[in-house]
Amino acid sequence: MLQSQFCFLPDDAVLISNRCALVREQGRIALYNGAGLFFSIPEQDRQGMRTALGMLSAHGLASVTELGRAFGVSRPTVYRNREAYEAGGVEELRSERGRRGGYKLKGGKREEAERLLGEGRSIRAVARSVGVSHVALMNGLRQGRLRRRGREAADLEKAERGSCPSARSAEDGQCRGGVAVKRSEERMQAQVGRIEEAVPRFEAAQSVPGAGVLLALPALLSEGLLEVTGQVYGRLKGGFFGLGSVLLTLAFMALLRIRNPEQLKQEAPGEMGRLLGLDRAPEMKTLRRKLREMSERKRAHTLADALARRWAQAEPEALGYLYVDGHVRPYHGRRHRIPEAFVPRRRLCMGATTDTWVNDARAQPWFFVTAEANDSLLHMLEKEILPRVRAQVGRQRRLTVVFDREGWSPKRFPVWAEEGMDVMTYRKGRYEAWPAKEFVTVEDPRRTRGGSPVVYRLAERDTRIGGGQGVLLREVRRLCDNGHQTSIVTTCRDLPIEEVASRMFARWRQENFFRYMRQEYALDHLVTYEVEPADPQRLVPNPQRKAIEKEIAPWRRQLTKLEIAYSQALLGKPGKGRAPRGWENTPEALRVRIEELGARIEQRQAHRNSLPQKVGVGEGQDPEQIVRLAPERKLLTDLVKMVAYRAESAILPGVGLLKREADEGRAFLKALFRTPADLIPLKEKRQLQVRYHSMAQPRFNSALRTLCD
Repeated sequence: MLQSQFCFLPDDAVLISNRCALVREQGRIALYNGAGLFFSIPEQDRQGMRTALGMLSAHGLASVTELGRAFGVSRPTVYRNREAYEAGGVEELRSERGRRGGYKLKGGKREEAERLLGEGRSIRAVARSVGVSHVALMNGLRQGRLRRRGREAADLEKAERGSCPSARSAEDGQCRGGVAVKRSEERMQAQVGRIEEAVPRFEAAQSVPGAGVLLALPALLSEGLLEVTGQVYGRLKGGFFGLGSVLLTLAFMALLRIRNPEQLKQEAPGEMGRLLGLDRAPEMKTLRRKLREMSERKRAHTLADALARRWAQAEPEALGYLYVDGHVRPYHGRRHRIPEAFVPRRRLCMGATTDTWVNDARAQPWFFVTAEANDSLLHMLEKEILPRVRAQVGRQRRLTVVFDREGWSPKRFPVWAEEGMDVMTYRKGRYEAWPAKEFVTVEDPRRTRGGSPVVYRLAERDTRIGGGQGVLLREVRRLCDNGHQTSIVTTCRDLPIEEVASRMFARWRQENFFRYMRQEYALDHLVTYEVEPADPQRLVPNPQRKAIEKEIAPWRRQLTKLEIAYSQALLGKPGKGRAPRGWENTPEALRVRIEELGARIEQRQAHRNSLPQKVGVGEGQDPEQIVRLAPERKLLTDLVKMVAYRAESAILPGVGLLKREADEGRAFLKALFRTPADLIPLKEKRQLQVRYHSMAQPRFNSALRTLCD
């Protein structure tokens, strides 16, 4: 063989026969024999290709079959070139005319065919218009003599001259099947089960309102909106709107600040449908029907676990610090009675549900759990949050959980620390101030204010908290300008003192997250007021004990007044107020009254103590009234809002020209999502070009340009 006889044969050479070899590299074809390289031509040189075939075959360097296999041509082609070479050599091969080429597409027919093909017409329609057979067009396209030139230019021209908002509005209003209902045939096929859902098909359009939201589409997909949800729910029942269009509608609604399905009535369905690649967006009742179908499958919790697992695997470094806090969502309905909770922003107790949220180190939402009956943060940490965190990240990794005073429990802190969960929280209760000389000034490089690092005055000690032996914890205090000392308690020993303060004070980012989600994403909105039966065996505080406490309270106030009057009577001092009508002011009379009232209070207290502290919620109550808000639809819509918020946060770092990224950046994105744009589908490239209109300020246009780049 050649390779065994000559060491200079390239490694990637293809043996044509035992007498020659072929090498393709850098757009050229090289031929080798036992003496080395003897022939080289460009791959696109048809004349040189014919010469090589005729020469190799005529001199017996390779058989017809071997040459056809190596050069990718037919046997008759090799025979024809060999006969021409034997008849007159290379000159005969050069003079041979070969195929006549595209003689049918001469004159202006070729340019006309390319123009029509560029407009997106079919090959048969173009062939009829030009006056040739469709086979001639197909051969011309295959051989490269005819190209689909101008497809992008034609799409751009079509977007420029047609599909303006007024024309689309008139067209949508004249549809016989309803506003913007144009793909009626596909709707009929969906009703009989022939298609699972309508395939997105974008059309060129000018000034589509809200088209700026398409900039967030890659981020939504990267967060797993369609992939993870499709794995959990599969596909919905046959219909024109499938799982993908429903999820994208909900995500676009969140980003466009459309607070609930009812507000879809105020949006032009045809315009929003163009963002989905459909003729129109689903109407309110259709969207609610799809949500009901998904909720009946009871897979929202599975979806929440799958999304949390995906985010944990994508960014495991962000889970080193977890921020946990409860968010109370009021219930304004009147048909049902649900457990009450204290709503801090309203400063009153009312029917509500409590969600315990877990955010990562960047304050991005990871998952949340709805309490069964407004349980405390400590109970949710012990029973729900920490076990779920361990199930997601494994038991080998050590984490730090940051929360407020509601989760205070010195007895549980060492137990959690042994399980690999360090805690960080504010100290609860009163504590003595430390001397000011113990505090040192440190800078926090993680946080800046006005371009300069934030400065703290900090001190730390090991403090034993609790009665008896107590629990030894690390305590870090910050001295404020007004002299107040803020105490932070943690079981984490390896963090610098400034990072302890920075991580603890960064908990306000979670509070800001709640406020932003309430105001912008309608986090407190209930997508449904439906309820479902609750567990009648769930323990709640005994209402009889509460009634007795309410009965004893005025007696205690009266007893306090009598004791004050008795002491004043013994000292011979007149009271500040008049004595109650019918009472004698002598010490003996007051003492008798005090003893009688005290005995009555002790009797009622003894009766209260004999009652159990907690009883089943169904005891003494109609079972039909023991209900809770249906969680499936609310959980599903909240998960979509979480994905939308994370997508918005993923885009935010690209806005690099705005000074205050956290505030101005999100305001800029909110305006950007509402910005109109031209949609130009480039079918040849399988791309959708979105051309944005100018925004309100030049710096916003610069930020948009940077973001798109």
